[in-house]
Amino acid sequence: MSFRLFGKKSGSSRGKLATSLRTEKLKSSIILNAIDDGVVLVDDQGLIQLFNPGAVAITGWSDTEAEGLDWQLVFRFVDAKGQAVEDTQAAIGQVLKLGQATRDNTANIITKSNKIIGVSFSISPLIDDNKRVTGAVGIFRDVSQERQDENRRAEFISTASHEMRTPVAAIEGYLSLALNEKVAIIDSKARDYLEKAHASTEHLGRLFQDLLTSAKAEDGRLTNHPKVVEVGAYLEQLTSDLKFSAEKKGLFMDFVVGASSQSIDATAGSSRVVRPLYYAEIDPDRMREVITNLFDNAVKYTDTGKVSIGLTGNDQVVQFYVKDTGPGIPAEDIPHLFQKFYRVDSSATRTIGGTGLGLFICRKIVELYDGRIWVESEQGKGSTFFINLPRISSARAEQLQATETQSATMTSITSPTKQ
Repeated sequence: MSFRLFGKKSGSSRGKLATSLRTEKLKSSIILNAIDDGVVLVDDQGLIQLFNPGAVAITGWSDTEAEGLDWQLVFRFVDAKGQAVEDTQAAIGQVLKLGQATRDNTANIITKSNKIIGVSFSISPLIDDNKRVTGAVGIFRDVSQERQDENRRAEFISTASHEMRTPVAAIEGYLSLALNEKVAIIDSKARDYLEKAHASTEHLGRLFQDLLTSAKAEDGRLTNHPKVVEVGAYLEQLTSDLKFSAEKKGLFMDFVVGASSQSIDATAGSSRVVRPLYYAEIDPDRMREVITNLFDNAVKYTDTGKVSIGLTGNDQVVQFYVKDTGPGIPAEDIPHLFQKFYRVDSSATRTIGGTGLGLFICRKIVELYDGRIWVESEQGKGSTFFINLPRISSARAEQLQATETQSATMTSITSPTKQ
């Protein structure tokens, strides 16, 4: 009797399970057919097993044509110049090879009708219990129109910023002349007005410069001249140059090497701390923009305490940071902090002002050197902005420096002498 009851329950359970699976499959089918985004499922052999209507609309391949084909035949990735991207470098190929999720917002594919379109691709691996990659599922969408609109906006901003800088510079020059006692005689009230106008003009000039730099950073026109830099000496000198701004506000500033106990007082000149040599290949002027921006933000938002510039690293990475004892950043704002025009909505930021472009430009510059920038913060306990850059060994640094010296010598020899 008990056996039969068990059997009935088992049969009932199997029936419910089958019904549940059919229901879940129906739900999945409805969702996949309804969304505009393309969805593709690729097995571990690289063959397409699922191709939803969104994928059909974007690529021009029907589901019956695509399913069963190698993904490389359907998704032909090309770069911005229309040159073919190696399969192992394409988003799908990377996931199948490395087993790590990836997102590519700059991808381009050739449709069945040989039209190049911009797509945003998000790919995740399918991994079994043995940690083996059994396939990948990708979600993608056509972003061609968005990119065209963004390019037009960037071109407008770039052109407008460039054209407006000239009259703004002229206004700033005339205001400086008016404030020069050797050029003009004005009363104290007029001087106060002119000084305020001069400060506003300088702010406007910085805004146009930020707009122009951000536009160049987005379309790859940002000038960049990387060379081998010993980051420790570079940061120590930069800290010394920046300390006045912190001291002016009554803030302490130090340069921290390695562990927090190895702190160098920025006002004390040279240090006796023995530290390893951290080499990186960067444009020192561009990286100075990044550190200065982070430092200026730290000083602006910190009323009491100190601002620290720190350096550490390992065999692969050079890490430096700017740390403050300010009010901190709300957790919900941190994921958006490096987006263009994003500003934390608080009374402090509204009072201080800003363009919302500084951290976006910082991110773009750091990415030029295959680096990473991020922030860790807790409200009431300050913020720390970290930058990781690929570290170059001392031997490799010497080779690159020798090449730089040789190249500079050859340039000076071959360049025509100015008469």
